[in-house]
Amino acid sequence: MIGQETFSIDLFRIKKSVLSLSLALGLMLLSGCQTLSSLFPEDKTVAFELPEPKPEAIVTHEFELSDGENMVGSLAALETRDNDALPDIARHFGLGYNDISIANFSVPPWTPEPGSRVLLPLQFILPDSPHKGIALNLANMRLFFYPKKQPGKVYTYPVGIGRQGWSTPMGQTSIVAKDANPSWTVPESIHREHAEKGDSLPKVVGSGPDNPLGLYAMRLGFSGYLIHGTNKPYGIGMQISHGCVQLYPEDIEVLFKKATVGTPVRIIHQPYLTAWHQNMLYLEAHEPLSKWAKDKPNLKKQVIKQLHEVSAKKGVTVDWDKVERILQRSDGIPTPILVKSPDVAELSANAVQLAHPEQFYGQPVISELKDSDWSILVASFNDEAKAQQLAAMLNHQGPVIPAHKVLKNDGYQVIAGPFKSKTEMNTAIKRIKMDFEINSEPLIPRLSSIN
Repeated sequence: MIGQETFSIDLFRIKKSVLSLSLALGLMLLSGCQTLSSLFPEDKTVAFELPEPKPEAIVTHEFELSDGENMVGSLAALETRDNDALPDIARHFGLGYNDISIANFSVPPWTPEPGSRVLLPLQFILPDSPHKGIALNLANMRLFFYPKKQPGKVYTYPVGIGRQGWSTPMGQTSIVAKDANPSWTVPESIHREHAEKGDSLPKVVGSGPDNPLGLYAMRLGFSGYLIHGTNKPYGIGMQISHGCVQLYPEDIEVLFKKATVGTPVRIIHQPYLTAWHQNMLYLEAHEPLSKWAKDKPNLKKQVIKQLHEVSAKKGVTVDWDKVERILQRSDGIPTPILVKSPDVAELSANAVQLAHPEQFYGQPVISELKDSDWSILVASFNDEAKAQQLAAMLNHQGPVIPAHKVLKNDGYQVIAGPFKSKTEMNTAIKRIKMDFEINSEPLIPRLSSIN
């Protein structure tokens, strides 16, 4: 009976509580709905908003082009991580070494600090030339392709061009032949250049990793000049060739398939570019190449005259002090130049922030060294940054010369390797001498700790 009595008492208490609650609710309803808030307080929980995910990709090469449009693309930005190098970031996003280095002049290209903000100048003013075939602007080392079968589109790629003394020719020409897996017949002038450095080249280099033409070549009407790929992709965006025009391997493959024999090619030098875009006047400035350095004052006068004409026609006011700053800076970033228009700092702050990819396209992956590996002592440094820079540059040779920064006593060494054989090691020693003018020495075997 104790269990039943307890149950009866509990049931009575429950009934009494429900009756009291019902009575209280009734009285509250009579006094107005506001009184309910004291019984059921308002939920003041603040909703947690997740940050918007960063995009992983952005348009880099292929752009829609409406009538009268002469500027395409948009600025983006990326934060660096350990072991990033600006050339890897540039290649991944369709930029050349020149594009990314001048737009980020304060960031060391081979050894950026993790967390550095890198601006990706993926906005381009088209050169002042017909939108037909291929237009190559030497000043910003960029090619623009207007495919005949795709009106309203433009493709753009960074290029490597002729170095001083081996200038890429200017003028109007066309593609006269196309070759996949080309052989390279070494010109006599290049034979002599290599012989002076103690290197001998064969008369013909077959298709493969040692062929500087890469896997695709398109011959121009200018005798002896080509648009081709490369086995040294990190020279794109530099004056590096013997006059030919080089593209990243992945870019030349696309262009080779789209461009046909007979495609017109116009090679120009336009360091200062202007565009009227979305009711705003823009200026993009590059430093004239050394061949045209003496013409810089006249080139400035020409673009200022052009800006006066456009501003008068559009009825707008140009900030001429800002124009002068852009010409002085020559960072390749299209910048609005009307009074009270945003400057580079604001443009950069509003750039599309991209997610860091797991790995950049074509980024070298270097194997760890073992005691039994053939390797090379390239150089020794007291400065860690200099050691890291040389190692990074060796890793980005074409073909790659694998290299590591090694902590040794109170300094740092750059060790190249691993190599599969003594022959491969000796070939690397020869290449380092040719490309860097460094006398390195073999290490057989090697005992050290790798960073």
